[in-house]
Amino acid sequence: MPAADTGAWKGRALPFLNRRIEQLTGPAAGRTPRPVELVAEPAELAALAEGLGILGIRKLRFTGTLSPTGQQDWRLDGTLGATVVQECVATMAPVTTRIDEPVARRYMADLPPPPPGEVEMPQDETIDPLPQRLNLSEVVEEALSLALPPWPRADSVPPVELHAGEGEDPGEEERENPFAALQSLRDRMDGES
Repeated sequence: MPAADTGAWKGRALPFLNRRIEQLTGPAAGRTPRPVELVAEPAELAALAEGLGILGIRKLRFTGTLSPTGQQDWRLDGTLGATVVQECVATMAPVTTRIDEPVARRYMADLPPPPPGEVEMPQDETIDPLPQRLNLSEVVEEALSLALPPWPRADSVPPVELHAGEGEDPGEEERENPFAALQSLRDRMDGES
């Protein structure tokens, strides 16, 4: 849940994470829609790529609108555009991917706190508690990390194909029936007596 004033990745602050902070509560917040835009600089791209554990980010841009809803709540709607470079899972060759993702978040003032212990995933994953100050850089980082392909593959690597016979589950291996193995053992023991 991006909400704090400061960002840190692996124990060190990244310059990109503190670049765009929006006041959402108090008199300085105002209640009018406002355009938002983030375009990362080369040093920020390198730091973000390192933090995400990927080879590189060639460009990253977020544009959108932060709009008030109701008496206290806010809605963020935008588009994340990025060109990322990751290692192919099969060959380790660089794989370039273009990402164009819609980003939607709702910040609710009266969101009840989650109960202690295990918590079910909410039906609406776009809802977060209303922070005093919203770090848009963290929202962008989170959206990018969720949009990255989990298994990047070079174009030259054929897709993995699983084949199953008729009526078979492709995830199950053929196993000997344990009762058939016991019957075989019993037959051998009966033959020896």
